[in-house]
Amino acid sequence: MKLIRTICVLGLALCLATSVYAGTQSVKISGDVAVRGIFRSDYDLDANNAETGAATTGSNNWQNYFMTNTEVQVDADLTDNVSAVIRLFNQRDWNAGAAPAVAVPDEFDVSVDLMYVELKEFLYSPLTLKIGRQDIWMGKGFIVGANIADPDASIAANEYSSVTSFDAVRATLDYDPWTVDAFSAIMAEGNISSNDDNTMWGLNVGYLFDVYNAEAEGYWFYKNDSNSTPATFVKTHNTVHTIGLRGSADPLEDWTAAAEAAYQFGDYVGFPDQRAERDRSAWALDISAECRYFKDTFAWKPVLGAEYIYYSGDNASDPDTSTTGTYNSWDVMYRGKFDSKIRDFYGLYYTSAMCADDVNAESALTNQHSICLYGSLQPMDSLTFDTKFFVYWQDENRVVTGMEDRDEYLGAEIDLELVWDYTEDVSFGLLTAWFIPGDFYASGYDSEAADIVGSMKLSF
Repeated sequence: MKLIRTICVLGLALCLATSVYAGTQSVKISGDVAVRGIFRSDYDLDANNAETGAATTGSNNWQNYFMTNTEVQVDADLTDNVSAVIRLFNQRDWNAGAAPAVAVPDEFDVSVDLMYVELKEFLYSPLTLKIGRQDIWMGKGFIVGANIADPDASIAANEYSSVTSFDAVRATLDYDPWTVDAFSAIMAEGNISSNDDNTMWGLNVGYLFDVYNAEAEGYWFYKNDSNSTPATFVKTHNTVHTIGLRGSADPLEDWTAAAEAAYQFGDYVGFPDQRAERDRSAWALDISAECRYFKDTFAWKPVLGAEYIYYSGDNASDPDTSTTGTYNSWDVMYRGKFDSKIRDFYGLYYTSAMCADDVNAESALTNQHSICLYGSLQPMDSLTFDTKFFVYWQDENRVVTGMEDRDEYLGAEIDLELVWDYTEDVSFGLLTAWFIPGDFYASGYDSEAADIVGSMKLSF
């Protein structure tokens, strides 16, 4: 049945493309195929753990497997500033369900990532309206950028998911140099007849300056989550208001400086039996600088940069299960900007053995300071080498369930990546990454996590 469904979906897309062609100005078909060989060890930071086979743990044995992401997109430009976009995708770990004892969804399922209609000059010329499942990337993606998910639960490494889209209605007003974006998105519907949805609204106002390549944005995003943690004794839901400012400029020709600051307020409801909502008050900060001065001076075109990111957190006296006090932990919202290859995904997709019962204690999405030093070289026009070094420590000391207070130093990470553009359409990549746990992790729970990913990508 699933094979028949897949054939029907592809047939529907083809019929749409061919039928639209007759009455449109143009139809464009594009897509890509990305194949990755993944080799990783000790993501649970415990080299003595027995192999469990769970996607969120590691072991003393290397995990090694292959995965493929395939995407096909149809862009149809109709008359009178009307267009439509449909993107189909399949993402699969090679033959993950081949063993009779392994129960996983059909790895050959084809799903929809994008499916929206765009109306330009809607009602009057500056207004563009998008309705349907679409990508929403605001600014640098620090707050809203990706709704990462694997709807078919078909891959283990969700950080490589093809799915980043939102079910939303978005209106864009282009008053050059001003841009105003407003959207409403449904993140989780719940029961149709119940008030248990997870919804998000947003307003983003941007301005482009005519000097120093400068830009600035101010925004407000609101999330009302009554889906994941329905409250029994309080009337309110888990609500997050995020307001912030972002800006960047080139004060010198080959230098870029950028900064973003955001504040969150609202109500925190962490568990169903919470007797009273807690006020929310949290901060986030992202400051970066990049130097391209040597890019035109040396043959290998070096680029250097540094970035600092801060997410506020609660201390040991105010755990997530508390019913009193202000909640100071940062809510990740729908962040799209992920910099490191390992550590950034702890608390989202991965957890260590030490924090298996208390994921938030080590989460990279809240209660954390991080510094990144990065650089790149281009030995040839078709070859690029990138390196990043990260240091992480907690904002507030956290108590780990069943353990004594831990040191605030979380650890360091090194990422090295080589990309070879074989042709304009095909590229090969090799990524190596290591996360070295800090003193926050107790002895026996501080093994080094390693990741090696070889990749090939074809775009058309």
